[in-house]
Amino acid sequence: MDYRFRPSPSVSALVVVSAAFFTDTLLYYILVPLLPYYQRSYQLSQTDIGILFGCYAASLLIGTIPIGKLGDIVGRRKMMLWGLVGLWGTTLLFAFANSFSLLVFARILQGLSATATWTSGMALVADHWPARHRGKAMSTCFAFANLGVLIGPPFAGYVSENWGVRAPFIAAAALAIIDAILRVWLLQDKPKEYVEIIPLKKLLKNRDISLYVGVMALGSGLWATLESILPVDFDSRGWSQSAIGLSFAFAALAHTLTSPLAGAMADKFSRKKMVFVGLLLTTFLLPSPVFVFGQAPTFAVMIGLGLVATLISSPVSPAVTSAVDRMGVGGGGYSSAFGMLNLSYAVGMLIGPLLGGIGVDLIGLKPTMMVFGLGFGTYALIIWRFLSDEGRSSLTQESQTAP
Repeated sequence: MDYRFRPSPSVSALVVVSAAFFTDTLLYYILVPLLPYYQRSYQLSQTDIGILFGCYAASLLIGTIPIGKLGDIVGRRKMMLWGLVGLWGTTLLFAFANSFSLLVFARILQGLSATATWTSGMALVADHWPARHRGKAMSTCFAFANLGVLIGPPFAGYVSENWGVRAPFIAAAALAIIDAILRVWLLQDKPKEYVEIIPLKKLLKNRDISLYVGVMALGSGLWATLESILPVDFDSRGWSQSAIGLSFAFAALAHTLTSPLAGAMADKFSRKKMVFVGLLLTTFLLPSPVFVFGQAPTFAVMIGLGLVATLISSPVSPAVTSAVDRMGVGGGGYSSAFGMLNLSYAVGMLIGPLLGGIGVDLIGLKPTMMVFGLGFGTYALIIWRFLSDEGRSSLTQESQTAP
């Protein structure tokens, strides 16, 4: 293959990781509007649905540490290509699964392939982008991931209503071909150099990193809970699969449009205040979808949740990367750091749907959502009390010492 017309390594990394995240999240969110169909077909309880979502997180949890370390050893490119193989297998399994157990197996494989893609992808961006631009670059990748969230649910709802539940996954397999071409053609590893690999225990001893790890877990738990609970609730109101998908698309649109701006703001202003405001607003917005009626008010609330999700998630990755830089270790620590964030992301995705499903079965939908909201408010107070405030001066200093 001719590499003469390949863009610069930094641009190539941004393009490949953005496309990979888009494809991965599109496939993940295809399942959301199909949940009522699977629930009726396999007689699933809300706890069963929590298990279906939780097994994805469990595979992230199991695979993150070894895959993150392997990415530091064998290179980001190989891990991204292996993740693509897993993505193909996942797509085919979802398309032709005819039992709940096969759906669970497909979800586990999806989690493992996502681990390789996300851990190595974010490390690849950190390798090629300096600290002063890293937040914007990472938020651009997240924006494309959010675009997958935006397109996935309404696309799956519309296609499945017209051509059956297999059709969205077959279409996703075709999209994976384009993703494969980009990964093979554009992916480049930085020349290997000796770097210290930071143990996860050492990272977690840093108070700011440990607090941001908690933020990541809450952010992933928020959406995993909504994705596992709300489709069934909306279906009980008589909503179509397209309308269910559209509700999540509105949230994703708000998140997508604001993510790059929030990433740039996180590079210049207080990351602590952004996270605090996002968590505090989530306290009130999280229970709201189950208290409002009518599609238009529900869509408005989902848009609000997309906005606060931006405030919560955008500062996390650049803040953790900057903390690694302040430890005096370069790119070799990035995969471990993002592996740790993947780990916390997996914990949130695992616990959120499981607790949400059990809560709905035991105490009902509305009380469960209110308890979850109070959890976000409590962590907002912890952030305000204990997290360091990174302002413009500290970020300027980081950019001067960045690789």
